[in-house]
Amino acid sequence: MQRVAGALMGALIGDALALGCHWYYDLAELHHECGPWITEYLTPRPGRYHSGLLAGDISQTGLLLVMLMESLVDCAGYQENDFTHRLDTQLFPQLDGTPMQGPGGYTNQSIREAWRKRVLENRPWEECAGDADTTEGAERAIAIAAFYALQPSKMAEAVCSNITLTQHDPAIVAMSMAFNSVLAQLVAGASMTPEISTTLMAQVKSGALPFHTVTQGHLQLPSPGGERIQAGQFASPDALLTAGYAALAAADPDIVIEPAWKASLVYGMPCAIYHQLPAAYYLATRFQNNYESAVLHAINGGGQNMSRAMLTGALVGAQVGLEGIPHRFITELHNAERYLALAAELEQMAIRERTP
Repeated sequence: MQRVAGALMGALIGDALALGCHWYYDLAELHHECGPWITEYLTPRPGRYHSGLLAGDISQTGLLLVMLMESLVDCAGYQENDFTHRLDTQLFPQLDGTPMQGPGGYTNQSIREAWRKRVLENRPWEECAGDADTTEGAERAIAIAAFYALQPSKMAEAVCSNITLTQHDPAIVAMSMAFNSVLAQLVAGASMTPEISTTLMAQVKSGALPFHTVTQGHLQLPSPGGERIQAGQFASPDALLTAGYAALAAADPDIVIEPAWKASLVYGMPCAIYHQLPAAYYLATRFQNNYESAVLHAINGGGQNMSRAMLTGALVGAQVGLEGIPHRFITELHNAERYLALAAELEQMAIRERTP
């Protein structure tokens, strides 16, 4: 099963599906302009976000994921200097620091902040991260998590390094790291179940994931004296527990969200990562074997449906593999052959990377 390619293409397709119906917080307006149930790529309407792009295009967030995929292929692994060089030479010259501009038709806050510090203030990359509480870092790092899925320590180091290029709030970085830890588990062969958090907590205990915890298994009382926190660890492992609780909610017959797209109303429609991740985890559990249903419920929930669909698409794509993604979503995606070639190369490289 092509789980690496499934995660990567799943994310890019989710991004593109939401391009033409992005950021409708008024659901009546969404239905009036895009139809009662969106099932295909749409061309953005004039005057709205991403105006000028076409159905099947990806956003700037998707383009950044592709840029990181290219860097991983060219360097046979994550090399931060190579990726930042690509940002400096390929992306930043096309930006002017305003939102409604740049490749993909919109530039997110964290990228605008990094551009300002890097280009206008000439700061080193170590000083370019900002305060955005959104999901750009988590989405970009999907490529790294998929590539290093069977090497959790290496995955965590590379993912954290990449995310902190643009985000420095410890809570946001921790949640972004947690998402990619979940994704890595799915690429490695796990499924979205409540037990996924138990697996992740075991990796914390072994030292593979950089989270601090003083509790014992199943959140029992700590041992006398607890454990001393180590430098570089996140203060709490709670971000790793969110996926398990969302999965538990999706599996509990007494908890009903119908139709499933209303997960956006339950968990929140805005852009902040603490709204986005629970909805993505919920949909990725409920539709873990049905990529189409998962991403369509993600985009039809409105609001920041692009992030919701991209995150959900990666999680479900990792579970069903590339072969589980409907063919029409691939054939109608612009530049699909290029993306497929990159995903296939990363799949093969990941196999070689983890083969003794």
